[in-house]
Amino acid sequence: MALVDAQYWETETQKQRAWEKVQQVEMWTVMGYHNQSGGTHSAQRMFGCEIQEDGRSSSFWQFGFNGQDHLSLDLETLSWVSAEPVAVRTKRWWEMERCYAEYDKAYLESLCLISLHRYLELGSQSLTWIEPPMVQVTKHTTQDGTMLRCWALGFYPPDISLSWWLVRVPAGKEAWYTCHVQHPGLKHTLTVAWDSSSIGNDSGNGTLLGGVTVLVFVGLVAVIVILKKKCLQGGEDNLNSQSPARTEAAQTLC
Repeated sequence: MALVDAQYWETETQKQRAWEKVQQVEMWTVMGYHNQSGGTHSAQRMFGCEIQEDGRSSSFWQFGFNGQDHLSLDLETLSWVSAEPVAVRTKRWWEMERCYAEYDKAYLESLCLISLHRYLELGSQSLTWIEPPMVQVTKHTTQDGTMLRCWALGFYPPDISLSWWLVRVPAGKEAWYTCHVQHPGLKHTLTVAWDSSSIGNDSGNGTLLGGVTVLVFVGLVAVIVILKKKCLQGGEDNLNSQSPARTEAAQTLC
């Protein structure tokens, strides 16, 4: 990633310090609207712009109080939209100064996009970096029987798909069941079976949610892993069934 000069970061720091002062005033004002004069409270301002793969762009602006939506800006009509009854007072306050909405719209549709394009250019090498996952299947023994875990580690980008064909495994037949992994860093679907000689086998007594565990380590990057689990109930007679029950779950890891 290309370096950004120190002056740039100094300017950005000053901007954020200025926003901090504005945010404090807004928080105290909204606290008054809620008849709050003490205690712990928070105000959140979230705004930004997005560039789609087809080149189209969009923007958003939202303000929250104590973790709840409070007010948002409709960029088409330049009007403030209240998300709770008390926010009507904030809406009236900001509507008295139309320059607030005009400034936010100008920033989001101009400078924000310019900055985003710059960041995309500076981080082009990092953003196009692809690291395939390291995958391993381990055995986990519980009082109820034998379970298998499919581990995907060290991959990037964070989008990944894992398919599993059996949750409960007949004793001694663990190698019959495979974990199927799809990721941009893999040319083909990776199929991994349990290896009795591997050193990572788990024989503890802990519980296993859903029969499959996915651990993802990608530095400090927050990722979303879509875990697809296909389950077959019963023993060996059901191994060739083509209509397994299917459930999907999403998990956010940081």
